[in-house]
Parts: sequence; structure tokens; C-alpha cells
Amino acid sequence: MINFSTRLKTARLRKGWSLQELADAVQLSKQAISKYELEQSVPDMQRLLQLCEVLGVRPDYFTRKELIVLEEVEFRKLVKFPEKEKQRLLEITRDELERYLELEDILGIDTETENPLAGKTVSTLEEADLASQKLRREWHLGDGPIANVIEMLEKNAVKVIEIDTQDSFSGLSTKVGNINVIVLNNSRNLSLDRKRFTALHELGHILMDIRTDNEKLKENICHRFAAAMLFPAVLVEASLGKRRSKLLFPEIGALKMQWGISMAAIVMRANHLGIISDSYYKSYMFLLSKWGYKKQEPEKYDYQGSEKSTRFEQLLFKALAEELISQSKAAGLMNMKLADFLDEYEKHI
Repeated sequence: MINFSTRLKTARLRKGWSLQELADAVQLSKQAISKYELEQSVPDMQRLLQLCEVLGVRPDYFTRKELIVLEEVEFRKLVKFPEKEKQRLLEITRDELERYLELEDILGIDTETENPLAGKTVSTLEEADLASQKLRREWHLGDGPIANVIEMLEKNAVKVIEIDTQDSFSGLSTKVGNINVIVLNNSRNLSLDRKRFTALHELGHILMDIRTDNEKLKENICHRFAAAMLFPAVLVEASLGKRRSKLLFPEIGALKMQWGISMAAIVMRANHLGIISDSYYKSYMFLLSKWGYKKQEPEKYDYQGSEKSTRFEQLLFKALAEELISQSKAAGLMNMKLADFLDEYEKHI
């Protein structure tokens, strides 16, 4: 059983606040908040409601019986990422997952992910390509573009949590028991093709048994896996041909809009598959860098697809329709005040 003091600390970290910042928000001393978190005192109801208001949680947040454990958390490439922001991301992830898993438990849904790549080791870039082909077959994705990567992952029991945070963060992977979780940056400053690539890169870390101690190679294997998932080799060759001496910028831009993969990744893919030479690849990437397109590619070639899953909402309203939960419980699972929930949905329920 998780006590109030633990829940208060997780709610504070979820907000990204220090003890002093929470104390200032509720006009208490830092020592008073510290006593709450050390289980030396408890707030009265009025103070509890005030804490809920400033922390952005409902009162039932403090009465949840269990605190899920995030395992194998991978904050790759985030050496300089602020520790406070790391903690905030983890606590938001924990909160989102607790509500998601509680809803699935109410509906009696098995949330474990089956791994179609289990039992096969990957140690080279070429094997990452083969792993992507196998996964596409097992998940019945065909050879065409993946219209909605996040929805595809959720359909295959991979939980995807999206959080607004600093642009330097792209994504991470973690586990809760046998449940696989991917966390993505929901910032409007990040392109959809980057979100799609990041999601599949993290999926590579989750599903592939990568056998190498070389961290750079491990990351490149996951890059290769993500690119191959987005743009399969057979379709790259069908689009570009088996050998090219030159690639035109509008041609690559058109492929980006079709396949939802960055122009830089398409050119890299062409090089990996031997379609363009190493020297031409280097010169092309130099031009992309010179034009500033390695940081932000031209808007005219932006991928216009959708990257969102509505599975949680679908399950919630199914549970509400079948009277497995009350409107108040539905609001709690959405982390909304009941009045706000009814204001948004009452006419439809």
C-alpha cells in the first residue's frame, strides 16, 4: 500500500517542482511540505484540495493503492538533460500508465506485448534490416507506408506516452513488468517524421536482442531498424532504382511526404542499400547541412499524416457505456475534474 507521503512526492516531481516551489504555491513553509513527505504530518481536507489544485491532480491520485515500477529506463543521448526534467518525465509517465493499466484491468484486457523478434540476435546493420522485414510480416504491415506509427504500436500492445518537454528530448523506452512502453516528446517544434522515426528507434531497442558492447553501433542498428520499418528496402529500390549517380531534391521531398521519413534518412537509406556511393552520400549530406536542412527540412515537404492514438479514449467510453465505471471515475481516469469532463462530453454521453 502506497501512503500519502510517497504520492505527494511523486506529484511534486511530476510537476517538476522543488520542495520550496510547492511550499510557495500553497503558501506554506518548506519544512511543512517536508514533514508531509516524511510522513510526520498529514494535511487536512482543505489543504489536500489546495495541493490537488496546484499539483494538477485529483484527490483520488493520493488513494491509488500501488505505485508502478518503471524498469529498464533508457535516457539515451540525455547526458546533459536536467535531472529535474528527467524526474518530471518519469512521474508523468508513471501517472499516465497507472491510469491506462487501471482502465485495461477494469475491462479485463491483457496488456502484455508479444515479441515477434524474440530468439533472434542482431549485431549488424544488415540484420536490423532483416528484423524490420520480419516484424512487418508478423504485424501484417505489408510493404506500404505506415499511416500512423503510434496507432500501430498501440494496436500491438506497446504503450505510447506523449509528453511536452524540451526539444532536446526525443524519446525513451521503459517497461512495466512485461508491458513495453515508449515515451515521446509531444512538442509542436518537432516534426512528425522525427516522432515516427524516434518511436520506431525505441521499438528497436525494445524488441531486438542487440549483441554488441559498442554503444554507437547499437544506436546505428536502431536507426537502421527505424528507417527500414518506415521505408522497406524493396520499396526504396522500386522508387529510386538499384543504382543512381544523382538524386534531385524535389524527388527526395516527394518521397518524404509519401513515406513519412526525413529526407536525410532517405538519402542515408539509399547509401546503405548501395543505390548511391559513399562519396555522393557525403556530398549530399554536406549540402543538407549547408542549407540548414539537417536541423529543419523545408516546410513544403513536411509529412502531413496523423500521429495519434485514440485507444485510451475508446476504452474509457466503452467502460462508461457498459456501466463498468461512473462518470466520476471516467473523469479521474482522464485526470480531469468532473465538471470539466461533463462540460466537454456530457452532451455525447
